[in-house]
Amino acid sequence: MKIWIDGYEANVLQRLGSSQVAFELLKSLEKIDSRNDYVILLPAPPLGDLPKERAGWRYKILRPRKLWTRIALPLALYSTSQKPDIFFSPTHYIPRFTPIGIKRVVIIFDLSFLRFPEMFESRDLWQLKNWSKFSVDNAQHIITISNASKKDIIGQYGVNKDSITVAYPGIDKDIFHPIKNKMTIQKTLKKYEIKYPYIIFIGTLQPRKNLQRLMEAFSRVIHLEGENVRWNKAHLRGELSTDDLKLIIVGKTTGKGKQGWMYKDILQTPKNLGIEGKVKFLGFVPTEDLAILLSEALAFVQPSLWEGFGIPVVEAMATGTPVIVSNISSLPEVAGKAGFLVDPYSVDQIEQAIRTVVTDKKLSQKYSKAGIAQAKKFSWDKMAITVLRVFEKVVSS
Repeated sequence: MKIWIDGYEANVLQRLGSSQVAFELLKSLEKIDSRNDYVILLPAPPLGDLPKERAGWRYKILRPRKLWTRIALPLALYSTSQKPDIFFSPTHYIPRFTPIGIKRVVIIFDLSFLRFPEMFESRDLWQLKNWSKFSVDNAQHIITISNASKKDIIGQYGVNKDSITVAYPGIDKDIFHPIKNKMTIQKTLKKYEIKYPYIIFIGTLQPRKNLQRLMEAFSRVIHLEGENVRWNKAHLRGELSTDDLKLIIVGKTTGKGKQGWMYKDILQTPKNLGIEGKVKFLGFVPTEDLAILLSEALAFVQPSLWEGFGIPVVEAMATGTPVIVSNISSLPEVAGKAGFLVDPYSVDQIEQAIRTVVTDKKLSQKYSKAGIAQAKKFSWDKMAITVLRVFEKVVSS
């Protein structure tokens, strides 16, 4: 097969979400598949961590960058003398104009923009609604990242279930595992000026992540008077008050690659609650440091109002950190029996879950062990194999 892939989102710095999936998928496809011929379409020369060119794997730089999907991609497809069998977009968007005979496959991550339109900037919302619908209506096959998203796509667009395939994202298991090196741990915590004990959230700062309710629940936990608890980390031997607990929030607002949006109220919330000294916003954190920050946290909390998948949940489970996640969308599916499930609209439930997980040592150990086992179900190579099978199915149909 001749396979062309839109590599726009994979070729950015500080990858998160869809750009992380696009990047890891390219790496795994190049690793597992030497039979087919790939051309990766980019708006700029490939970054150094993308796979190197070889026979059957090359990059093609297109212009213009600003009108990428509207002009650059169609122009490349129409002007080439050797048309691809498959055009694959891991970005929600396929070109509106494509030569006859080229099969189009697209990834639709989730439809949160339809469920929570008020939580998106107007320009982004228009683009997501219009281009995603076009992609769903015109692609020969749709890939999505959870059964929850598949069900949502069927319900919202009336798509035949046989034209959608679920391909779970993965994690880098060489990075995300329980960290034991004390010197590395201390060096990383010092780098970010973090002290024990703490809980952690990871995700792009935006309204859908439900951080304001998380911070309200956290403020209740640390303001409960008169309760002494024994923390669940081996290095914390004494009796400590919940007043010592801190909330670490890892997530971009601005920076290279994908940025956050509508986050000003989120940044203001700690001050409004009187807990600005207990909440620390780290911004973007490199992947290798994330594993250490997760490994040392008492709990990872992801109370999102909607998620297509939730890669940080799997990363947290792989490090052995108990996870507290919403009981809606894909998160119960991802966490399985290893997740402490809460109603994301209930501050009371989020508060109680945090209190329970960080103070009950036996329960924490149970979720830690279950999480490590659950995380093993997900890998980038598995995702790439599923995607490759979709290509083969579409070409042969």
